[in-house]
Amino acid sequence: MNKESIQKILAEFNLNGNSLIWSPLTSGLINDTYLVTESDGQQYILQKINTQVFKNAGILMDNIQFALPILHADNYAQITFLTTTTGANYLIQNNEFWRMMTFIPNSTTFDTTTNSNTAFEAGRIIGKFHQLLQDVNTSLFKDTLPKFHNLDYRTKEFQLTLENADVEKLKTAELAILKAQHLINELNNLNTDNLPIRVCHNDTKLNNILFSKTSEKALCLIDLDTIMKGYFFYDFGDAIRTVVNNAPEDEQNHDLINFDESLFKAFVDGLASNGPILTSAEKESLPLGTVFMPFIHGLRALTDYLNNNKYYKVTYENQNLDRCLSLFNFAEKALDHKDFMATYIKSNLG
Repeated sequence: MNKESIQKILAEFNLNGNSLIWSPLTSGLINDTYLVTESDGQQYILQKINTQVFKNAGILMDNIQFALPILHADNYAQITFLTTTTGANYLIQNNEFWRMMTFIPNSTTFDTTTNSNTAFEAGRIIGKFHQLLQDVNTSLFKDTLPKFHNLDYRTKEFQLTLENADVEKLKTAELAILKAQHLINELNNLNTDNLPIRVCHNDTKLNNILFSKTSEKALCLIDLDTIMKGYFFYDFGDAIRTVVNNAPEDEQNHDLINFDESLFKAFVDGLASNGPILTSAEKESLPLGTVFMPFIHGLRALTDYLNNNKYYKVTYENQNLDRCLSLFNFAEKALDHKDFMATYIKSNLG
């Protein structure tokens, strides 16, 4: 983005672009994000929504606006979206979809952790998120990404890709394809018939949790684009895959991928600190749900690799293949820890 384009966008959000500085934030895989700073130090987050991924960004913003007034408590920081000169909470300019939100000062995020307090706080804030939203009318929330975590849909999408992918790519991805087929069979045992539908975040990886630099407490969940209906194990399993494993998502040395039992216990203890919020069926779904979430992310990465990297941003050709193999490896480790997880959850989660 050039200076003139950014200044025009900022002016639409009632900010003087001439007195601001901005810099790109590069951790996101989907949207383009900038940190905007005023001369007095006030900061904002400016984002361009990827409308190739989120094809109805208006629904996305509606879901967020339904949730934000409820996501506010003494121990849960509130995020606020700026309005434009016309009073809208987003801007469409040159067929691009922009939004701005307040930046919570003195805050930070972590990609991974080895700290039990960070794991505890991650569990606590995710539990608080669900506690605050537990009585919300779920019918208000529309699917911004239909069938986002639907195993049948993702399996059919993957199988269709296998039929049309480049022969050389299929050969390169042979091991990943075999692992995918094995894990699909394991996950057919995950029964969702008795699970309540909740409003979920649906993307609770650790770096979507904001922490205070001072107190080291979790402040709130960020990156709210995927707020929609789902099952609790979506949020539990997605958090666990980044809390108990301190290797990056595209780690090529699988010896560095781990399942830290002490961090798992700390996360569950943090979740339990909110009091009982889960049904018995939900608690029973969590161990296999912890296998499901890294697998479904890995399957999407593998499908994207075979589709020539249309969904995720990549910095090198085989990055999506490395992502899927790393995620499948963690899913296998989670499967090995299924009994351990079930025992600890039964003893310590409400």
